[in-house]
Amino acid sequence: MTDVLKLENQLCHRFYILSNAFTRAYRPLLKALDITYPQYVIMMALWEHDDITIAQLLNKTMIDGGAMSLILKKLEIKGFIHIRGDHKDKRVKRVLLTKQGKEAKQEARFVPEQMLCKLKGMTVEEGKQLISLIDKLQNCFENN
Repeated sequence: MTDVLKLENQLCHRFYILSNAFTRAYRPLLKALDITYPQYVIMMALWEHDDITIAQLLNKTMIDGGAMSLILKKLEIKGFIHIRGDHKDKRVKRVLLTKQGKEAKQEARFVPEQMLCKLKGMTVEEGKQLISLIDKLQNCFENN
């Protein structure tokens, strides 16, 4: 019974370690863009759909609202995005890529490939299975 509290038996701790490892692995890849991993997540979402509301961005990225505000402020200061009021409802804020933000996509297009090179020993199929299992695990928390 005492094994249930062993750190090595905790799934959550493995995710914690892995999350930190991913952050460390992305850091040098994103250095040329001068962005952090959370900023990169926001940029990827905007490269998919520019000129969206902050609410849509929150839903797309699943980033905490408080953290989102800080990330958006930093991206705006760096010149990647512009935040403006919606034409129909000034209470709604929209996020738009600047010219610099759009151009950054070209430099960032190599990041996923460089990241894959760091995942030596894992096949594409294993990667797809892992994504599927992680999505399944995430759904467990969303349905509670």
